[in-house]
Amino acid sequence: MTNEFSDVMSKRSDSELITILTVDRRKYQQLAIEAAESEVAKREISPEAFEKVQTQRAAEADRMFDFELRHVGPSIRFVNFLLDVIAIFIVYVIASLIVMPFFILWIFPFLVFVGVFVGYYIVMESQFQKTLGKMVTKTKVVTLNDEKPTLGDIVVRSFCRLIPFDRFSYLFVRNGFHDSISSTTVVSDNKFKL
Repeated sequence: MTNEFSDVMSKRSDSELITILTVDRRKYQQLAIEAAESEVAKREISPEAFEKVQTQRAAEADRMFDFELRHVGPSIRFVNFLLDVIAIFIVYVIASLIVMPFFILWIFPFLVFVGVFVGYYIVMESQFQKTLGKMVTKTKVVTLNDEKPTLGDIVVRSFCRLIPFDRFSYLFVRNGFHDSISSTTVVSDNKFKL
């Protein structure tokens, strides 16, 4: 009798089969496990290959644990926000003094503010992964894989800050709107030793 999972397991890579039989074993039905074991036997996958995959998975788990420890909470995020508001206000006042004499429209001050607000975050976070607030609190912006965000990630993140109540969203959920939508977060600069 043929196992209904045999065809599926035959299309899996060696690494995927090893992960199924070790790390993810509890996620699969017994017939799927038997099909994976049969495929491993057919391919004659060595014990060294199992050890290598398990070592890689353990290193990845350690890295993610460190990443979780470095994740900053709402109080640090609020301090960052307050310091950045001060910096944005100073830049806004300077920009207003420079460009306002040339414009009479009442909406222009609002547009200058939005430009300064979004521009501040795009420039600072794309160049340094930090704003002035994050420099003071020794935190930085990273992707959910703990890597440096792309310019596109930062642009999305910065414009999402314009969503009403975004500033307060991180008080109720782990990652606020601008984090969730851009798949980024803020972590401590310090790496922890495990």
